[in-house]
Amino acid sequence: MTSGLWELVLKGIWVTVQLLVFSAALAAAVSFVVGIARTHRLWIVRFLAGFYTEVFRGTSALIMIFWVFFVLPPAFGWQLVPMWAGTLALGLTYGAYGSEIVRGALNSVDPAQREGGIALSFTPWQRLRLILLPQAVPEMIPPFSNLLIELLKGTALVSVMGMGDLAFSGNLVRLALQESAEIYTYILLIYFVIAFLLTRVMRGLEKKLKAGLGRVPEGGGKLPAPRPETTAVGAEAAGGR
Repeated sequence: MTSGLWELVLKGIWVTVQLLVFSAALAAAVSFVVGIARTHRLWIVRFLAGFYTEVFRGTSALIMIFWVFFVLPPAFGWQLVPMWAGTLALGLTYGAYGSEIVRGALNSVDPAQREGGIALSFTPWQRLRLILLPQAVPEMIPPFSNLLIELLKGTALVSVMGMGDLAFSGNLVRLALQESAEIYTYILLIYFVIAFLLTRVMRGLEKKLKAGLGRVPEGGGKLPAPRPETTAVGAEAAGGR
């Protein structure tokens, strides 16, 4: 390929990365808000959060992009640029999936931890912030990593709006060179490299979060065994000497 065509592909990569970052940020915010709402003590809050989740999980991301870009703007008298239309559609759609990850992780925390917070007279917000989330977030990382990879692949859907992402740029290069196998192989490899880097980052984040809870050390391997004098039995024995 010529330098001009490679520049087009690089611009497409940059647009895809931007879209991924923006839509992932929105999806993360939606995931936590809706996921926490799914565990709320008020039934109306749980119902509304569940209704949102079912609606967005039950619709096509591609049709949602069409709806946000072509249907929503005329109803309100304004037009979204493709970047923000794609961010809104993908963020809301994948946020619905992420909310189930948050809900499941919160519900997996040992009930004794909640009871301990109640015994300490913590408010619901304090129990959530100080007890539930620190234990639940590390468990969310592996499924969130998978969801992030799915979101990366979903960014290719915005090419239907004429947005110059990686998929759209690759197709333009293919038309210019009349070579499908080579160009689409390059595009596949680029998506794979981005996904692989995301996986490494998320795995490192998971190790750090679990290390903070004493589950997995940051460098990997087994946790160091406690010294005898730091245990209850060891302390008693040390006191008797």
